[in-house]
Amino acid sequence: MFAGYFEQADTVTLAKRLLGKQLFYQSPAGLLSGYIVETEAYLGQSDQAAHAFGGHRSAKNEALYHEAGTIYIYTIYGQFLLNLITQAVGVPQGILIRGLEPHYGLKQMQANRRRTLKSAFELTNGPGKLMKALGIQSLDLNLASFETSPLTLSLTAVKRPQAIVAAPRIGINKNKGNWESAPLRFYVAHNPYVSKMPRRQMDLTNYGWQASLRNSDQVQS
Repeated sequence: MFAGYFEQADTVTLAKRLLGKQLFYQSPAGLLSGYIVETEAYLGQSDQAAHAFGGHRSAKNEALYHEAGTIYIYTIYGQFLLNLITQAVGVPQGILIRGLEPHYGLKQMQANRRRTLKSAFELTNGPGKLMKALGIQSLDLNLASFETSPLTLSLTAVKRPQAIVAAPRIGINKNKGNWESAPLRFYVAHNPYVSKMPRRQMDLTNYGWQASLRNSDQVQS
């Protein structure tokens, strides 16, 4: 199912389509989930900011070369980051999941973070933060499939953004040429769980979703 769904569109289009899709993790402590609010597209061999730039392939980035729907987890600065492979075998493109709006298991996510947060929205408003909140702090799920692993993605339990913003990716070195400023980060406009979202721009009523869908779907602790 996942391979067919993702291979029918390019990675940039898919990075937008993922916004509002619900990510589920059947953790040892119970079911956790959240709606994806922020993504970054990485476009393979030609993308100077991508792990597969120039055709680079190693044991660490092997997941990139697997089929669409494969989980790619890697570490940077001691943090675990979650990626979804989007294209056919041998086409190393993927999407980084950068922000998540909690749905099921809020209390467990808070316990998993193990720190006092300045704001409730800091729980999952970044790629390393959301992995800590889910309790995924290993590479055990790397190379697994979103279709069959404890970490899965619903293509039907969704919300619809009022608007989607395209912006430069975060943390890309300036020596990456035009790729440093390429608008390959996508997020739900005004959603407070988007990383680096200024408080004055947050929509604290509907969180940037179409109102009827937001109000009918409350967070489950």
